[in-house]
Amino acid sequence: MKKFLAIFTLLLFLSSCSEYQKALKSEDVAVKFISANKMYEAKKYNKALRLFEQIAPAYKGKPSAERMFYMYSQSLYKTNQYYLAGYQFESFVASYPKSEKIEEASFLGAKSFTYLSPVFSLDQTDTFKAIDKLQNYIDSYPEGQNVAEANTLVKGLREKLETKSFENAKIFYHVTDYKAAMVAFDNFLINYPGTPYKEKALFFKLDSAFLLAMNSVPSKMQERLENAKNAYTSLIKFKADTEYKSKADEMLAQIDNDLKQYSK
Repeated sequence: MKKFLAIFTLLLFLSSCSEYQKALKSEDVAVKFISANKMYEAKKYNKALRLFEQIAPAYKGKPSAERMFYMYSQSLYKTNQYYLAGYQFESFVASYPKSEKIEEASFLGAKSFTYLSPVFSLDQTDTFKAIDKLQNYIDSYPEGQNVAEANTLVKGLREKLETKSFENAKIFYHVTDYKAAMVAFDNFLINYPGTPYKEKALFFKLDSAFLLAMNSVPSKMQERLENAKNAYTSLIKFKADTEYKSKADEMLAQIDNDLKQYSK
């Protein structure tokens, strides 16, 4: 019995392969569509794609075009071809605004771009694009079934941008461009007021202000010492028991000592 089932399964497989190969070579668009549909239903998305790509130009305007282009978009998505999937889903939404699949297509089109978002250290153009497209979906379908996931994805993408902004500010600090570092940390704190990096950003701003003052020309030292002292106050006001308290207090002692010469 097992041997019979194995032989039967093999024959089905060979028959399927033969049908698929014939469809690939066929000039009949209908034959290709039937085979592509079978491959899609069997989750053989790469094979389905080859056929969809062949028939897509001829299917525009046909009654079954909506279903074909939906499966085509899904096949691209399922095979991780996210750039093309995003494009095809957006094209589907524009072409079939009354489709029952329009919300799902809108979401998957936007979600496709999240996979194109690179690690935070690289250019974030695609991250901004993904956020915009997800937000458009959320605005268009505020009660949509994918809104919760879309909001989660947006949150993760924004956190990536936040991390990049913080790390960019640190670059100025590490290359000892302390004046630029102070501006960068100020901008970071303005743009991300609730950031989990706030304590670190305030400390790096203090350290930048302190080092800038310590290496300052005499004519600018008093002003820069006072800026450093203000940075200390901001850090302690935010978190009195900051993990940087010891280092910050050492800086303050040096700042106060150097400021004495200006009170005479």
